[in-house]
Amino acid sequence: MVKEENESANRPDNTAFTQQRLPAWQPILSAGIVIPGFTIIGLAFIGIGVALFITSRSIQVLELDYTGAEQNSPCFTCSNPAERNCVCTLQFSINKLFEGPVFFYYGLSNYFQNYRRYGVSRDDNQLYGDLTSFKEPTDQCEPYRYNGNKRPIVPCGSIANSMFNDTFNLFQIVNGQRKVVPLDGKGISWWTDYNVKFRNPTITPLRNAFNDTVKPPFWPRPAYELDTSDPANNGFINQDFLVWMRTAALPDFRKLYRRITEGDYANGLPAGNYSLDIAYNYPVIKFKGRKKVVFSNVSWMGGKNEFLGIAYLVIGSLCVVMAVVMLIVYAKFKFPEEE
Repeated sequence: MVKEENESANRPDNTAFTQQRLPAWQPILSAGIVIPGFTIIGLAFIGIGVALFITSRSIQVLELDYTGAEQNSPCFTCSNPAERNCVCTLQFSINKLFEGPVFFYYGLSNYFQNYRRYGVSRDDNQLYGDLTSFKEPTDQCEPYRYNGNKRPIVPCGSIANSMFNDTFNLFQIVNGQRKVVPLDGKGISWWTDYNVKFRNPTITPLRNAFNDTVKPPFWPRPAYELDTSDPANNGFINQDFLVWMRTAALPDFRKLYRRITEGDYANGLPAGNYSLDIAYNYPVIKFKGRKKVVFSNVSWMGGKNEFLGIAYLVIGSLCVVMAVVMLIVYAKFKFPEEE
């Protein structure tokens, strides 16, 4: 008797919800539903794919390699590791208006920022302005944690130490004279990086926060002097530093360096001859890497990416083909109607 009472107490209520008697709808996949569905989806995907592909083809991209591995390269001399403070110049021409806004990227190849030990070689507390981490960086920063005199490196780690440090100046050749093309470096990093993930210590002046620390070995200047022209663009919120610290997922990548949106070039780069002065500082020959600069504009879909349009076209075409195949099979093997 006691056992029956316990079973009754544990039994769920006799309702439509607990007894799973709620009304339900289950589609019946008949030929009259599936074939038109595949056709509509296929045609929609083909339309989207055509729009994406045409838009992507309309985006202008200009890539210039300046690795200097070949003897005929204008940067061949600068690629020698023994050279210091070397500047090389690339000459190029634009046949028609390069519509703005123009985005200026630097690109690296055969560079594995996705290598795990490289990707974790940083101190997030330090990059958030925690002064305790300035004195005792995390051991994940090894071998760029302390220098030979046991002084902490700030910012520590392999990612910060390998920060890209080539610099560029762009000129348009007008009547034999070089006219400066203004490059805008404001707001090139992710909003979340600048406003959330990275912080400078709340000490004024900023250089005092770096007392008893040393800069990364490969850096020419400490973090508080990264931008000598704009004091607000220093420390861990320096735009170029933020762009570099967002590691790339693939070994061939490009990162935003500047935008061309000001003055006479607000509408883009006019047709004509240009020269690009490059302060060649970043070595890539030893690991068989390549360096390039990329000029590109964007559209409503973003940068140039033909794969997305092709993928939509392929999937849409497959849907239409399957619809045709199912229609043929249905017409040939459909069951006769019952009398």
